Amino acid sequence: MLVSAIGARMEQVGLRLHRDKTRIVYCKDGKRQGSFGHTAFDFLGFTFRARAVRNRQGTVFTGFGPAVSKTAIRRMSQTVWSWRLHRHTSLSEQELARWLNPIVSGWMNYYGRFYRSELYPLLRRINVYLVRWMRKKYRRLRTFNKAHAAWKRTTRQYPGFFAHWRWVPEF
Repeated sequence: MLVSAIGARMEQVGLRLHRDKTRIVYCKDGKRQGSFGHTAFDFLGFTFRARAVRNRQGTVFTGFGPAVSKTAIRRMSQTVWSWRLHRHTSLSEQELARWLNPIVSGWMNYYGRFYRSELYPLLRRINVYLVRWMRKKYRRLRTFNKAHAAWKRTTRQYPGFFAHWRWVPEF
């Protein structure tokens, strides 16, 4: 009944609801109790659902907010995987940064606006691929311990070299 009323109102302004994509979502927060069929939805790469929120005074409560969706994370992960960074050993560090930084900073700017911590596993995965690239490119860094020491030294010396190091310098 409610969906048909909303549909009728949308028709008045020249819009139509898609039958398969339209549903009523209960925006459950900490104050409302009960169980409902749909308590979350995806829109423009974000999942809106009940999450822990901190107000201006620092009090934590349950509110309804967005964060990057699982499908968006999966899509970005597939993109990172498809780069096959470890095979680009002919590129220098600067060329690699020029290639990756616009893409990764775009993801960070768009999806990191709300609950940036949801992006951290993806950004750490990029770091793992970069270490793998480093181990393939430089013979003296083939062992993990040497590569890890070089990684820590590099992230301390050049913290803004790769865009995602601002949030996740370690892997």
